[in-house]
Amino acid sequence: MITRTTQDRDRAIHSALEAARWAPSVHNTQPWSFAVSGGEISLRADVERKLRMGDPSGRELLISCGAALFTIRTALRCEGFEPIVRVLPDPDRPSLVATISPGEAVDADEHTRALGQQIERRRTHRAGFTDLPVPERLVDALTREARAEGAKLTPVGSPEAVEIVAALTRAAQAAQSADRVLTLEVIRWARPPGSTRTDGVPADAYPRSAPHTDPYFAQRDYAWRHEWGAEGGQEQTTATGVVALLTTRGDTREEWIAAGQALQRVLLDACAHGVSAAFHTQALEMYHLREFLRQEVCGHEYPQMIMRLGITFDDGHSVRRSLPEVLG
Repeated sequence: MITRTTQDRDRAIHSALEAARWAPSVHNTQPWSFAVSGGEISLRADVERKLRMGDPSGRELLISCGAALFTIRTALRCEGFEPIVRVLPDPDRPSLVATISPGEAVDADEHTRALGQQIERRRTHRAGFTDLPVPERLVDALTREARAEGAKLTPVGSPEAVEIVAALTRAAQAAQSADRVLTLEVIRWARPPGSTRTDGVPADAYPRSAPHTDPYFAQRDYAWRHEWGAEGGQEQTTATGVVALLTTRGDTREEWIAAGQALQRVLLDACAHGVSAAFHTQALEMYHLREFLRQEVCGHEYPQMIMRLGITFDDGHSVRRSLPEVLG
């Protein structure tokens, strides 16, 4: 029988919180805070970091928090504890996303340890990929990972459907770029070169100039009239990669959190196999385009994330707030 001490529990909680900082979030807003009381972690949504124009419903905020929740679960298992999770446990506290407690002692299996090793290594990619193919068996495995968290990951197979998704992304990006208020909200989370901020998208986390993929998936314009962005690297990589949609049957707050957990599970497993992801959420931030995707491409399921999966040799760069900054 495996036994764990109170010191083991406290060390596991600390490790889980350190790991949670590295979860992915829209524009690297890191819209979460944590509290610990009596051996229980409270994961709270930080509504001050919500995108008030791009995400008025808080859908992307809760997806981000769901990714942090899965990260905590994984880290606790790697530390030898089965997590006890309650999602949205208090209707009177809507910002309380979940409580997580270290439960019975367990030995993490090889797969869980592999996911845990990718938590700080995983990076978001913001350009084309190399021509190296993503193995079909890995894509199949990633769909199973998403299903285990109550979501559905669907590779977009036909060229016609890929073009539809790309065209909607371009249309959404063009419309958002023409909206001054939306643009200002995006660049609020763009870090200029040399910035010491510990949130937002660093200027060297996307290429200054890169050839378009075919079909072209528009990227966010974080630089916006500035000559920001990384030079060199893989500017000549133009492969689209595998286009995939993450969907849920419903569109409730619980399902947004589940989508975030599924997303992080998929990303960590992909990273363990040398595969990166690029995200395209613009069309999902516009009701009519998201609804078109739901009805015409997603089989009436609700699209929660559009991503491209591929292989890149760029390491990328990211920043995170320190643990004291996210403890409330």
